[in-house]
Amino acid sequence: MRTYRLRRPEIVAEEAPVPEPGPAEVLVRVHAASLNKRDLLILDGTYSLPARPGVIPVSDGAGEVVAAGPGVTRFRVGDRVVGSYWPRWHDGRLRPELVDQPGCTSDGMLTEYALLGEQAAVAVPEHLSWAEAATLPCAALTAWTSLTGGGKPLPGRTVVTLGTGSVSLFAVQLARLLGCQVIVTTSRAGNADRLKALGADHVIDYTATPDWSRRVRELTGGQGADLVVDTAGPATIDQSVRAAALYGEVVVLITRDATSDRLEISHEAYASSLATLRRVFVGHRTDLEDLCAAVSAHGLRPVIDRAFTDVQAAYRHFREGSPFGKVVIELGPA
Repeated sequence: MRTYRLRRPEIVAEEAPVPEPGPAEVLVRVHAASLNKRDLLILDGTYSLPARPGVIPVSDGAGEVVAAGPGVTRFRVGDRVVGSYWPRWHDGRLRPELVDQPGCTSDGMLTEYALLGEQAAVAVPEHLSWAEAATLPCAALTAWTSLTGGGKPLPGRTVVTLGTGSVSLFAVQLARLLGCQVIVTTSRAGNADRLKALGADHVIDYTATPDWSRRVRELTGGQGADLVVDTAGPATIDQSVRAAALYGEVVVLITRDATSDRLEISHEAYASSLATLRRVFVGHRTDLEDLCAAVSAHGLRPVIDRAFTDVQAAYRHFREGSPFGKVVIELGPA
């Protein structure tokens, strides 16, 4: 089989034997993988977890079970699956002994055949293509847990998402699916129609309106948003807190950028709010199963920016191309 390995400063294609599944493992013919920001950080050596030398990169991939090891009961040959972002975190709270990530500390999905523990795999919604299914384990799940992890009923509530990154686009789609009013900020006014087509009720150009929290309050009758999904961190956290309702929530996904490695909230913003800041780190396997059930029930289709067969071209486009939607690498028949 053809597989890819992290050989810094690049990812290298190599030939390797097709592995055989051991007890409680399934062998998956991977048809598509999708890129996330963490894949660039791992390649650059700046990710928060140290990558294993020579690891197979990329956490997100979808494929077909082609063999099952002894004792496997959750899946059969022919089943369509994705792998969980946290293979050993199945439910409950994340604990230190469960911190293991494919494409970083263990082999990932950028390979023609991948071994998955049966407990780390989740069935794919039938209406999705391989490329679409491959987008779910990281960005889509992060959006899902951002929306649902606070435990509050969502229908009728107001959600703000920031920008047009893949987590934000999934948050727009899923928030609409959950019955929310959705407000999106963007620096590109030309994306307004595309965002509204995904489900946004209002789009704020934050370059024209840098104090965009005021506009959020105007759009919510002075109340503020019930939930802000902050995908930028240092540059936006103060505005996010100002945009939140008195007892709202701000989901914090990023804590550093090119200019700062800390979050700073002004006294004025913090003193005027009783909002909760909530940290999210993707989600566990049960969350992924819940997401897939919702995607299946509502026929949701992820936004694909572009699919590649050339791995280097895919990474280059993801880094430099300002994609709107997911960048996918096709590893087999569509």
